[in-house]
Amino acid sequence: MVRIISYKTRQKEDGTEFYLLEVQGGIEMIKSQTTGQYYATAKKATVSTTFDEDTCRGLIGTEFPGKVVKIQTEPYSYTIKDSGETIKLEHRFVYLPDDVNSDEEMLAKKLEEAFV
Repeated sequence: MVRIISYKTRQKEDGTEFYLLEVQGGIEMIKSQTTGQYYATAKKATVSTTFDEDTCRGLIGTEFPGKVVKIQTEPYSYTIKDSGETIKLEHRFVYLPDDVNSDEEMLAKKLEEAFV
């Protein structure tokens, strides 16, 4: 299951706005490579919508079937908002419905790589 935790506004090339839903998977415990201590985290992804802003706002808190998965991408630079530090990443997180079989999941990963 994933939960809608927020929404974001984006602009198309023609200047019109559209909305993304930010979804979050379940809590995971990860061991820090630096300290060896465990910390709680959750994977997040965005999903494009055809909804207006009021609908997106109303959907916050809604849960639905699926998962957030990590896929490999071509390397890209990312700036951490809080520190201003720029790092290189080679992955991103995407939402996949529960009914996606392994072949479709592999196709989704390949398509994501092509668009990065």
